[in-house]
Amino acid sequence: MQRIAIIGGTGMTGECAVDHALQKGLTVKLLYRSEKTVPERFKSKVELVKGDVTNYEDVRGLIEGVEAVAVILGTRNKLEATTELSRGTENLIKAMKEAKLTKFSIVMSSFLLRTLQEVPAVFHRLNEEHQRMLDLTKASGLDWIAILPPHIADEPATGYTVVHDEAPGRMVSKYDLGKFIIDSLEQPEHYGKVCGIGKSPKSA
Repeated sequence: MQRIAIIGGTGMTGECAVDHALQKGLTVKLLYRSEKTVPERFKSKVELVKGDVTNYEDVRGLIEGVEAVAVILGTRNKLEATTELSRGTENLIKAMKEAKLTKFSIVMSSFLLRTLQEVPAVFHRLNEEHQRMLDLTKASGLDWIAILPPHIADEPATGYTVVHDEAPGRMVSKYDLGKFIIDSLEQPEHYGKVCGIGKSPKSA
Protein backbone atom coordinates (compact mmCIF):
# COMPACT_ATOMS: atom_id res chain seq x y z
CA MET A 1 0.00 0.00 0.00
CA GLN A 2 1.51 3.30 -1.10
CA ARG A 3 -1.30 5.75 -1.83
CA ILE A 4 -4.31 6.31 0.42
CA ALA A 5 -7.21 8.74 0.61
CA ILE A 6 -8.31 10.19 3.95
CA ILE A 7 -11.77 11.64 4.56
CA GLY A 8 -11.97 13.67 7.76
CA GLY A 9 -8.24 14.27 8.10
CA THR A 10 -8.50 17.76 9.59
CA GLY A 11 -10.16 16.87 12.89
CA MET A 12 -8.33 15.93 16.11
CA THR A 13 -8.05 12.22 15.31
CA GLY A 14 -7.87 12.77 11.56
CA GLU A 15 -4.71 14.86 11.88
CA CYS A 16 -3.07 12.04 13.84
CA ALA A 17 -4.03 9.56 11.11
CA VAL A 18 -2.57 11.81 8.40
CA ASP A 19 0.65 12.31 10.40
CA HIS A 20 1.01 8.55 10.91
CA ALA A 21 0.40 7.83 7.22
CA LEU A 22 3.09 10.36 6.27
CA GLN A 23 5.50 8.84 8.82
CA LYS A 24 4.96 5.47 7.12
CA GLY A 25 5.98 7.06 3.83
CA LEU A 26 2.52 6.86 2.27
CA THR A 27 1.23 9.31 -0.30
CA VAL A 28 -1.93 10.90 1.11
CA LYS A 29 -4.87 12.44 -0.73
CA LEU A 30 -6.92 14.51 1.70
CA LEU A 31 -10.50 15.66 1.19
CA TYR A 32 -11.19 19.06 2.73
CA ARG A 33 -14.11 21.48 2.67
CA SER A 34 -12.45 24.69 3.80
CA GLU A 35 -8.78 25.60 3.54
CA LYS A 36 -8.83 27.23 6.97
CA THR A 37 -9.27 23.79 8.56
CA VAL A 38 -6.18 22.34 6.83
CA PRO A 39 -3.11 22.37 9.12
CA GLU A 40 -0.23 24.36 7.66
CA ARG A 41 2.13 21.38 7.95
CA PHE A 42 -0.05 19.31 5.58
CA LYS A 43 -0.04 21.81 2.73
CA SER A 44 3.33 20.79 1.30
CA LYS A 45 3.07 17.10 2.22
CA VAL A 46 -0.36 15.89 1.12
CA GLU A 47 -2.40 16.10 -2.06
CA LEU A 48 -5.33 18.34 -1.15
CA VAL A 49 -8.68 17.67 -2.82
CA LYS A 50 -11.37 20.26 -2.17
CA GLY A 51 -14.83 18.78 -1.90
CA ASP A 52 -17.59 17.39 0.26
CA VAL A 53 -18.21 13.76 1.15
CA THR A 54 -21.94 14.21 0.47
CA ASN A 55 -21.12 14.99 -3.20
CA TYR A 56 -20.56 11.75 -5.10
CA GLU A 57 -18.34 13.28 -7.81
CA ASP A 58 -16.05 14.77 -5.15
CA VAL A 59 -15.62 11.36 -3.53
CA ARG A 60 -15.02 9.69 -6.88
CA GLY A 61 -12.27 12.20 -7.68
CA LEU A 62 -10.70 11.76 -4.27
CA ILE A 63 -10.22 8.00 -4.48
CA GLU A 64 -8.86 7.97 -8.02
CA GLY A 65 -5.43 6.35 -8.02
CA VAL A 66 -5.37 5.22 -4.37
CA GLU A 67 -5.23 1.73 -2.89
CA ALA A 68 -7.19 2.24 0.33
CA VAL A 69 -9.35 4.79 2.14
CA ALA A 70 -9.56 5.91 5.78
CA VAL A 71 -12.77 7.60 6.96
CA ILE A 72 -12.75 9.69 10.15
CA LEU A 73 -15.96 11.65 9.75
CA GLY A 74 -17.18 13.56 12.77
CA THR A 75 -19.80 16.14 13.59
CA ARG A 76 -17.43 18.13 15.85
CA ASN A 77 -19.70 19.02 18.74
CA LYS A 78 -23.03 18.81 16.92
CA LEU A 79 -25.35 16.18 18.35
CA GLU A 80 -28.56 16.82 16.45
CA ALA A 81 -30.00 14.42 13.86
CA THR A 82 -27.97 14.22 10.66
CA THR A 83 -27.60 12.00 7.61
CA GLU A 84 -24.37 13.58 6.34
CA LEU A 85 -22.18 10.78 7.68
CA SER A 86 -24.26 7.96 6.23
CA ARG A 87 -24.64 9.74 2.89
CA GLY A 88 -20.88 10.13 2.78
CA THR A 89 -20.44 6.45 3.62
CA GLU A 90 -22.88 5.49 0.88
CA ASN A 91 -21.04 7.66 -1.66
CA LEU A 92 -17.70 6.16 -0.70
CA ILE A 93 -18.87 2.56 -1.00
CA LYS A 94 -20.44 3.25 -4.41
CA ALA A 95 -17.30 5.03 -5.65
CA MET A 96 -15.00 2.29 -4.33
CA LYS A 97 -16.99 -0.42 -6.10
CA GLU A 98 -16.88 1.57 -9.32
CA ALA A 99 -13.10 2.00 -8.96
CA LYS A 100 -12.66 -1.67 -7.93
CA LEU A 101 -11.14 -0.63 -4.61
CA THR A 102 -11.74 -2.90 -1.62
CA LYS A 103 -10.00 -1.66 1.54
CA PHE A 104 -11.37 0.99 3.86
CA SER A 105 -11.27 1.74 7.58
CA ILE A 106 -14.08 3.80 9.08
CA VAL A 107 -14.52 5.29 12.55
CA MET A 108 -17.82 5.34 14.44
CA SER A 109 -18.49 5.16 18.20
CA SER A 110 -18.21 2.48 20.86
CA PHE A 111 -21.78 3.35 21.88
CA LEU A 112 -22.77 0.94 19.07
CA LEU A 113 -21.38 -1.86 21.24
CA ARG A 114 -23.87 -1.06 24.00
CA THR A 115 -27.63 -1.30 24.34
CA LEU A 116 -29.57 1.89 23.64
CA GLN A 117 -30.48 2.07 27.35
CA GLU A 118 -26.77 2.47 28.17
CA VAL A 119 -26.28 5.34 25.72
CA PRO A 120 -26.92 8.85 27.14
CA ALA A 121 -30.05 10.30 25.55
CA VAL A 122 -28.14 13.30 24.20
CA PHE A 123 -26.21 10.95 21.88
CA HIS A 124 -29.20 8.97 20.55
CA ARG A 125 -29.56 10.90 17.27
CA LEU A 126 -25.85 10.66 16.50
CA ASN A 127 -25.87 7.00 17.51
CA GLU A 128 -28.68 6.32 15.02
CA GLU A 129 -26.54 7.88 12.29
CA HIS A 130 -23.52 5.79 13.29
CA GLN A 131 -25.75 2.71 13.15
CA ARG A 132 -26.73 3.62 9.58
CA MET A 133 -23.03 3.97 8.73
CA LEU A 134 -22.29 0.57 10.25
CA ASP A 135 -25.19 -1.11 8.42
CA LEU A 136 -23.98 0.31 5.09
CA THR A 137 -20.42 -0.72 5.85
CA LYS A 138 -21.38 -4.29 6.76
CA ALA A 139 -23.51 -4.64 3.62
CA SER A 140 -20.78 -3.29 1.33
CA GLY A 141 -19.09 -6.59 0.55
CA LEU A 142 -15.72 -4.80 0.74
CA ASP A 143 -12.71 -5.36 3.03
CA TRP A 144 -13.88 -2.94 5.71
CA ILE A 145 -12.59 -2.27 9.21
CA ALA A 146 -15.19 -0.62 11.46
CA ILE A 147 -13.35 1.10 14.33
CA LEU A 148 -15.44 1.99 17.39
CA PRO A 149 -13.37 4.00 19.88
CA PRO A 150 -14.50 5.04 23.36
CA HIS A 151 -13.55 8.49 24.67
CA ILE A 152 -10.72 9.85 22.49
CA ALA A 153 -8.13 11.45 24.77
CA ASP A 154 -5.85 14.32 23.78
CA GLU A 155 -2.86 12.66 25.41
CA PRO A 156 0.35 10.88 24.31
CA ALA A 157 0.30 7.42 22.75
CA THR A 158 0.47 4.59 25.28
CA GLY A 159 -0.11 1.54 23.11
CA TYR A 160 -3.55 0.04 22.51
CA THR A 161 -5.62 -3.13 22.55
CA VAL A 162 -8.03 -4.13 19.76
CA VAL A 163 -10.82 -6.68 20.20
CA HIS A 164 -13.69 -7.63 17.92
CA ASP A 165 -17.32 -6.87 18.81
CA GLU A 166 -16.66 -5.46 22.27
CA ALA A 167 -15.15 -2.38 23.92
CA PRO A 168 -11.82 -3.11 25.65
CA GLY A 169 -11.67 0.13 27.62
CA ARG A 170 -13.12 3.55 28.31
CA MET A 171 -10.52 5.69 26.52
CA VAL A 172 -7.85 5.71 23.82
CA SER A 173 -5.17 8.24 22.88
CA LYS A 174 -5.89 10.14 19.66
CA TYR A 175 -2.39 9.13 18.48
CA ASP A 176 -3.00 5.42 19.06
CA LEU A 177 -6.36 5.66 17.31
CA GLY A 178 -4.82 7.51 14.34
CA LYS A 179 -2.15 4.82 14.06
CA PHE A 180 -4.66 1.94 14.04
CA ILE A 181 -6.90 3.67 11.47
CA ILE A 182 -3.98 3.54 9.02
CA ASP A 183 -2.21 0.33 10.08
CA SER A 184 -5.43 -1.74 10.06
CA LEU A 185 -5.69 -1.25 6.29
CA GLU A 186 -2.83 -3.75 5.98
CA GLN A 187 -4.02 -6.13 8.72
CA PRO A 188 -6.36 -8.70 7.13
CA GLU A 189 -7.25 -10.14 10.54
CA HIS A 190 -9.41 -7.03 11.02
CA TYR A 191 -11.15 -7.07 7.61
CA GLY A 192 -14.91 -7.44 7.95
CA LYS A 193 -14.67 -6.90 11.71
CA VAL A 194 -16.14 -4.44 14.19
CA CYS A 195 -13.09 -3.37 16.19
CA GLY A 196 -13.23 -2.00 19.72
CA ILE A 197 -10.06 -0.17 20.66
CA GLY A 198 -8.81 1.00 24.03
CA LYS A 199 -5.74 1.96 26.00
CA SER A 200 -3.40 -0.98 26.48
CA PRO A 201 -3.96 -2.58 29.95
CA LYS A 202 -0.18 -2.41 30.56
CA SER A 203 -0.33 1.39 30.49
CA ALA A 204 -3.67 1.87 32.24
